[in-house]
Amino acid sequence: MSGLNLKEVEAICNGCHGDPFAVLGMHLNGSTLCVRAFFTDASACVVIDAATGRRLASLSLIDERGLFAGPIPRRKKEFSYRLAVQWGEQEVLLDDPYCFAPILGEMDVWLLSEGKHHRPFEKLGAHPQEIEGVSGVAFAVWAPNAQRVAVVGDFNLWDACRHGMRLRQECGVWEIFIPAVEMGACYKFEILDQAGERHLKADPYAFAAELRPGTASKVAGCLPKVPEATGRRAANQGDAPISIYEVHLGSWRRVPEDGHRSLNWHELIVQLLPYVKELGFTHLELLPISEFPFDGSWGYQPLGLYAPTARLGSAGDFKSFVQAAHEMGLGVLLDWVPGHFPSDGFGLAQFDGTPLFEHSDPREGFHHDWKTLIYNYGRNEVKNYLIGNALYWIERFGVDGLRVDAVASMLYRDYSREPGEWIPNELGGRENLEAIAFLREMSEILASECPYAVTFAEESTSFPAVTQPAAQGGLGFNYKWNMGWMHDSLGYMQLDPIYRQHHHDQMTFSLMYAFDERFVLPLSHDEVVHGKGSILSRMPGDIWQQFANLRAYYAFMWAHPGKKLLFMGSEWAQLREWSHQHSLDWHLLESTWHRGVQALVRDLNQIYQSQPALYQIDFEARGFNWIIANDALNSIFAFSRHAENNDDFVLIMSNFTPEVRHQYRIGVPKAGRYIEIINTDSMYYQGSNVGNGECQSENIASQQYPQSIALSIPPLATLYLKWLGV
Repeated sequence: MSGLNLKEVEAICNGCHGDPFAVLGMHLNGSTLCVRAFFTDASACVVIDAATGRRLASLSLIDERGLFAGPIPRRKKEFSYRLAVQWGEQEVLLDDPYCFAPILGEMDVWLLSEGKHHRPFEKLGAHPQEIEGVSGVAFAVWAPNAQRVAVVGDFNLWDACRHGMRLRQECGVWEIFIPAVEMGACYKFEILDQAGERHLKADPYAFAAELRPGTASKVAGCLPKVPEATGRRAANQGDAPISIYEVHLGSWRRVPEDGHRSLNWHELIVQLLPYVKELGFTHLELLPISEFPFDGSWGYQPLGLYAPTARLGSAGDFKSFVQAAHEMGLGVLLDWVPGHFPSDGFGLAQFDGTPLFEHSDPREGFHHDWKTLIYNYGRNEVKNYLIGNALYWIERFGVDGLRVDAVASMLYRDYSREPGEWIPNELGGRENLEAIAFLREMSEILASECPYAVTFAEESTSFPAVTQPAAQGGLGFNYKWNMGWMHDSLGYMQLDPIYRQHHHDQMTFSLMYAFDERFVLPLSHDEVVHGKGSILSRMPGDIWQQFANLRAYYAFMWAHPGKKLLFMGSEWAQLREWSHQHSLDWHLLESTWHRGVQALVRDLNQIYQSQPALYQIDFEARGFNWIIANDALNSIFAFSRHAENNDDFVLIMSNFTPEVRHQYRIGVPKAGRYIEIINTDSMYYQGSNVGNGECQSENIASQQYPQSIALSIPPLATLYLKWLGV
């Protein structure tokens, strides 16, 4: 009567039939039109004509576990129907998922199979929609090596027998449209692998996820594209002032009266954005906000690249945050992690029972440093997943750009590996050719599709042309973090001033390569964790000298070629090392010492943005000129920064000893009057208030110039001087 053999019945009832669409739903069995349906523990099932509401046939229960089948009298052609299913005393009217045609069109299948679908998130994952007048959710997941895949969720009591999916052989994608599933529903994919093992997996393309410790995906619609925000393209370019405030949202500020919880997106709009704007930063950089299971990873071990973390609110809330930032003139950058992913069982690892997203050989696919897995960048579907994700954050939320984490670990096969622990590339070298090709392809696609957005590489090696266009053999990033400057300058500043004369080149060496790439100078979260202490705690001397050192260092940094980045709390000299578990120590701003540093950072940002000489030609040697580079004995540095108009320049002098240098002569590019526009020793910043105010150049040759000025250079301080004219 059912047209099924015993093997098919057992496969359907046990949730292991690889092609349930061939069995369930409406089919011609010879010349007889029949319907088969499976509903665990149901007692009755009736077929109803969807057009008329007439009850046409009661299906027979052919297996007590819930398999029904039966002929439809007097019908020869397929028609739209519904099912009335009885559980105990309750009858439920349902649309049958197995009566719907395939979801993916032929073009989608072809693009996915060829690895050319730049926005696979528009097709894969869970998409609320209406088909043939029926509301529900279209589910699709890539699992080419699975025997069977089913959708389980709170809408089917997590029953893996209920909603087995259809395999599109051409691209390895499984799909099903499930009627009546609502927004916010929790779900996962149950995957039966070739060995007969079952894996319960979160959706790689989910737009929302449960709050940890929950691990389910949640149904959420894909947000529409956001138009390019006014003014953002110009604000992100190399000739613009870019001063970045890096923030870990979970610990920036907490709510003590509510269990010390973190702020949500709405609260961050009200509190964080005005604060950053008032301090004069141009951009916010957020530590990763993609969903992640372990708070202690700070987001750097994500398992839901398409889902903004539930810790902070919804995707719509984050979109509002970005829009609010843009309305204030602030850019938003995201830390983005395509370099590795954790091995949690509900995530991407062994997704369909095989190493699908990762490499099979741990010599290629396992990170020793982070105990995580490495994406297989040579696989088209994996590249699609990652490139699509980059487009997703930029296009659907309007973010200004992505800071790509751990690029160095992607570029080299021997990264943090001993001999014998890695496999050379096909040319016998150490470079990861597949990762390099992926980064170039990503850069080219972003440059073409989103020319207003920018990318930043956290890359610490001497790999060439990181910020050169991919078409010219580069990686195509817009900017690269200058890790060499950071290590050298912090190493110098940690020295007692008496020893700095012997390490003078640590502050000058960066100018040997400053124009090889488009650099950002980062004092990031990595410099205030793992026993390093805060930036302030690394400054030598008593409390006066510590704060003076820090102020002088910040002003030196803001004058040095390259864009700027400062981690939260450093703008007012956090005392202790940062911890993701606690709020920043905002009470420190009751101290004049800390308020002085905060005031200096505010003034540095204001001066930086008001003086084109400090930012306009950051990446060309003609924008910088050493005046005094070799006065190691006095630990004095002097240089000038120039705008496109060479007459627009700023003089910078730093004294990294606690001794005042009176009548210190420095050559100047032009005769005339000069005025201090920054003096980190000012009493407004809690300095000793040694200064010069306005001074007149003299016809006395010094260094390479015929004109010079004699200055009192304060102790442990940096000065900016502006030419006022003759």
